[in-house]
Order: sequence, then C-alpha cells, then structure tokens
Amino acid sequence: MFLRSSAHALLRVRIQQLPRGLIWCHGSRWSHYRAVIFEESGVLLPDPHSTATDWEAQNCIPAGTIQQALLSGGENSPSRRYSRGELTAVEFLQELGQQCFEIADVRVPVDSFLWDLIRAEMIKQLPTMAEAAQCVRAEGLKTALLSNSSSLGKGGRFLALDRRHFDVVVESHQEGIRWPDPGIYRLCLERLGVQPQESIVLDSSSHNLEAAAQLGMKTVKVDDPEAALKELETHLGFPLRGFVPYTRSVGPGMEIPKDQLQKYLENVLGAHPTGPLELRQFDHGESTQSFLVKFGDRLLVLKKEKEPPDSPSPSGPAVPREYRLLKALSEAGVPVPTVLALCEDSSTLGSPFYVMELCPGHVHCDVSLPALPPHQRQARYRAMSHVLARIHGVDLRAARLQDLREHGNYIQQQVETWTKQYRAVETHVIPAMERLIQWLPLHFPESQKTTLVHGDFRMDHLVFHPDRPEVLAVLGWKFAALGDPFSDLANSCMAYFLPPHFSARRGLRKCDLRQLGVPTAEEYSQMYCGHMGVELPENWNFYMAFAFFRLAVALQGRHQRCAAGSPAPGDSSPQDAEFVAELAWEFAIKEGFRVFESLPPTKLLARHSSTWAGRGPFPSRSYSTWPCPVPKVPLVIPPISLLGMAQDLHCKLENTVRLSEFPAQLDSTCCARTAGRACQDQSRGSGGCTGHGSGQPGLWSRTSPQCRSQPGASLGPELHVWLRVP
Repeated sequence: MFLRSSAHALLRVRIQQLPRGLIWCHGSRWSHYRAVIFEESGVLLPDPHSTATDWEAQNCIPAGTIQQALLSGGENSPSRRYSRGELTAVEFLQELGQQCFEIADVRVPVDSFLWDLIRAEMIKQLPTMAEAAQCVRAEGLKTALLSNSSSLGKGGRFLALDRRHFDVVVESHQEGIRWPDPGIYRLCLERLGVQPQESIVLDSSSHNLEAAAQLGMKTVKVDDPEAALKELETHLGFPLRGFVPYTRSVGPGMEIPKDQLQKYLENVLGAHPTGPLELRQFDHGESTQSFLVKFGDRLLVLKKEKEPPDSPSPSGPAVPREYRLLKALSEAGVPVPTVLALCEDSSTLGSPFYVMELCPGHVHCDVSLPALPPHQRQARYRAMSHVLARIHGVDLRAARLQDLREHGNYIQQQVETWTKQYRAVETHVIPAMERLIQWLPLHFPESQKTTLVHGDFRMDHLVFHPDRPEVLAVLGWKFAALGDPFSDLANSCMAYFLPPHFSARRGLRKCDLRQLGVPTAEEYSQMYCGHMGVELPENWNFYMAFAFFRLAVALQGRHQRCAAGSPAPGDSSPQDAEFVAELAWEFAIKEGFRVFESLPPTKLLARHSSTWAGRGPFPSRSYSTWPCPVPKVPLVIPPISLLGMAQDLHCKLENTVRLSEFPAQLDSTCCARTAGRACQDQSRGSGGCTGHGSGQPGLWSRTSPQCRSQPGASLGPELHVWLRVP
C-alpha cells in the first residue's frame, strides 16, 4: 500500500505528463448485512509488489530492496510516518531513497520506479471489483472505501477511484490514524451508521483483517479477486456481476421463467441469440414488475402485471392498458419508449406483460441534479415543464384515448380510490390523514379542465439525453387517465417541500436553489403555465394537499407491506406517511385561510374556484367538466398542525368572528403542543420551506406552508373555523 502512496507523490510535478487514458474512472433484501467496506490497494487496485519485483530485476537492484525499505524502522519508518501524514510526499521520497541506499549500497532511482508503477498499475484497476461495489449499492447496501494512498503532500489529495460509488471514504493519512489501527474501522463504521456485525470488509492484508475481526466485522481476504467475490456473494446472497445502471438483481419471489421468456422473444422478434438470456430488475417501479432483459445484443424492458396493495389500479389490467397507451402516445409525438409486443396470455409468465426497447439516457433520481453543473440545471427543469405541457396538449380524439376517461369527477374519483386504499393498508391512526379524508371531499374544484394526465409525473420518471436538456422518454404511465392537469403539476412540485435526505423521495426543502441553479417552485410552475397559456388556479393549495395525500397513502402501503414481510420497492417507516400527511394538511389549512381572507367580514361564504384562465387558444377541446357536489353540512377545519401560523391571521380571525361562539377555547396547552410538533418537524430536516420561492410575489409566496418562530401565534387545536355555512 505504501508503494502506491509513494507513486501518487509524483503526480504533483508530473500530472500534466500523464496520458489522459491512463486514469480510469467509472461513473438489503437478502441478508442482515448493511455495508461492505473495500480497501483500496490490493482490492480495488492490484497489489503493486509484483511490479516492484519486476522493476528491481530489470534495473539490477537486489531483490526485495524496496519492500525491505518500506517495512524497516517499525513505527518510525518513513512509510508509517507518511501514512500518518507526518511527512510530505517529497520528504517521503527522499527518506525512502536513503533507506534503499543503506540496504542495497547502491543508489536507487525511487522516483523512476514509482513513475513506472503509476504507468503499470493505475490503468489496471480491477473492473470486477468496481462492478461489485456498484452491485452492492444497487441492492440498497452502503459502501465504503478505505484508502492509505491518496496524499500528494500537505493539503493535497489524489484518489484514482470514482468516489461517487462509495457512501463513505476514509483516508488514513487524512485522519492521522496508522494502519492497521482498529480506530480506522471504528471511524468508518460510525460514518456508515452501521454496527460491526452488519458490515463486511475486504482487504489483502491479514494484519488489517485481524484488527477488523476483533471488532466483530465479517472479513474476506483478497488473494484472488475472483475467489474473493464468490465468497462475498455467498455472504450477501446476491450476484455481484452484470451491473446495469438503475437496476438490481432479481429479488426473492420476483423470478420469472427464463426458458419460456426466451422462446417467446425468439418467436415475436424473429431472433435466435446464442448467449443466455440475462435478467435484472429495475430499482423503482412500484406499480408493475419491471425487468431489464439482455437478449443477445439487445437490451429490452419487460413490464409484468402485478397488483400491489400500495398502488390502486385504474380501470382494467394495468399492463395491456399501458401498452396501448404508449403505442398511441408514440404516434401522437409524445416521447415514450418504443413498445414491441404485448402478451395477454397468463400461461406464458403467469400474468400479462409487454416488451419495449430500452431507452438509453440518464434518469435523475436526485432532483438537485448533482451530476450537472449549475448552469445546466434550469434547462432540465424547463424541459421537464415542456414535456408535461406536451402530454396535456395531446388531442384525445386524434390519439383515440377517449376510453381512458373515468366515470364522474376525476379528482373526486381519485380521492375516493386513494381513501379506500388507505383504509386497506392502515396500521395505526394518523390524525392528519383523518382530517384530510374529511376535508378533501368538501373542497373539490367546481370545474376542471380535462386532458390526458400522467398520474405520477416527476423527475425520476424522465429519461434525459446525456448531453443536452432533452427528454427522450417519459416512464411510469400506470396511473394515466383523463383528468385535471393541475394534479400532474402539483405532483411534480412536491419535491420542493420534501427534505433532501427524505428516505422515500429526495426533495429540495431548505436548499439554496439559486446557488444550485434550480428554479423555484413558482418559476417552474410559471414555465409550465407559459407553455400552456394558462394561469395557476386560486385554489392551488388544494392540488398540493391532494398530491401529498396520495403520496402519504403510497408510503403507508409500503410500510404495511414491509411490516407484513412482503417484498416492497424500498423501505418506509410509519413516520414517513405521518410526515407527508402533515405536509398535506398544512396546504389544506393554507387553502382554508385563503378562502377565509377572500370573504367579506359580514358573511362567511365558501368560495370554490379552479378556473383554467386561458391566455391563449388551447389545443383541441376534447374534454368535459362536472359540477362539484355541495356538502349538506358546514365545513370545519381544526388547524391542529399550524406550526406557528402568523400573528396577523390570528388577530384577523379574532376581530372577524367571536371566539366565544365556538365550542372550545384556546388554552395554554396549545402552544406547547404546537412548539413540540415544530421541534419534531425540524429534527426530521423539514423545518422552514426556503426552496419554493417564498418572498416573491405571486401565488406561491402567499400559499406555501412555512414554519415561523411565533408559538404564541398558533391557534388552539380545538378552535374551529367555519368556512361554509348553509
């Protein structure tokens, strides 16, 4: 390992001479293990000592000179002092050369040897180990890199491996911990957030592995990389080969008969490849089972029918419906994958499925777009808004999509469907969900524009061109229907109010959007409105509440499935659904106050509006509207989670209505409950929505839920605000 550390020292003065091609870069469902730790030298990179032996023979240096020089001196040897950061790279080279001279009684050109080592070894990084690290992460486990060879002197660092494939990188010289001090492993485990018995470490040094084993870590000695990978596969229970981005190995209970699939593909595609058919499973796709199929030289996508309890199905089987929809959308000019064949015979694979071409490109799972420079991010969001407008602008009659229409009011039907689904997966009472279930039906928009809606439109359902801001394909059409297009827009805006590290879906809350180069929620929604020639409706908060309500149901379903031991795409805790439900309720409260502020003080009348205010002609009016059902009872809103609503609203409420007329009064306990909830919210990383464009004029600045530090301004949990009277 010290040889490689020494080799890196030359890069300070000779990095410009290194040919570009010599530096190689690459962009649990199974066991109790949660992390795999890779040592750099001898595991991810070949052991350099064989190169040292060859170089000594070629240059007439006594065999073993360099190895002996590195190991002599014990704890005060140049190599040990260098690994602890006590020597700069230049100082280390000088002392190593002196050590070699004293051993061999000849001058050893150490810098020449190390340069040969760089050219010989740094282009030989082991692709099998790099692929194994990617496979480990694809299965949901964490990875760590332990390095003892990344110093370029004081303040400088060099690491040949791509850090993006590792959750944690620990460099011994940066930490000042000598090798193999057990402290280096304790530090790594702490940063990974796992216990020793939940981790596996790979190393080529027996001394290092002994220190790891003393802590209770599982160890794998790497003498032969292939043998070590087979042993690691045995411990983990899944294959470590065949990695493809956005996929993982086929999970337990998800297997499909390869022989029958091969015969089917040979028949419908007219091809007979000689190699075996290979399968991997896409790592997101909750509505259907999605597989990557390697069929000869072709990469295909197979989507197979299933009925998970966390996703209510639209009318009819999902797979045949989605196949016909994609075919129609392709003909209508909407960017979607090319479908190849539909099989509705359940005897083939057990349920209907269809096959389509894999659309190569990039899927951004992180809405902050960290892989892109800031100046390119806004263009991606503009492309996202534009493709959403293209979906909503499809001529339904020309595309023959009228049969997607659902009976009755789209929003009403959706709320009823998701409410039934929530009751089916409910494991405990979530107060915010109970309030939403009562509130949403009383606030259905009175009129709704009807277009084709995607139903789950978001960033990670888009395949972007790798080099330019162009959407090549829109994925995830399971919930497509004819309905209110603002529901799609609201769905794509949810990320602005979710924390960046939210386990269920990454968001942008509290992020500095201007520094990131990401448009605010208001700017993004205005991009869409500009493409469509419309304005946001006044009751925009209803759509946001509805979007978060649906997400809360999906998360609750995922949690219920995980608790029952059923396979589920990702874990979800009960707190996830509760947190999202609270977000939905905050938007509901904002909508209630918007209506309240718009009423004359003498007569509190409900005012619904979901007007599609067009600023220009809208393509092909193939739609209809439905009247909103008027409730027979007055609506009451118990604002239990206002989280410190502004003092001016409270004063205005006091001046407008007599608090003594309500069945309960404000009490001293309300502030404590509200403040406690605010602290809990902040502890989840969700306090203060700063990423949605607050402070700017417009609908967003008036309607977005914010946490304000005025606990005395909170309304009591028993205070009822009457927004509708008979």
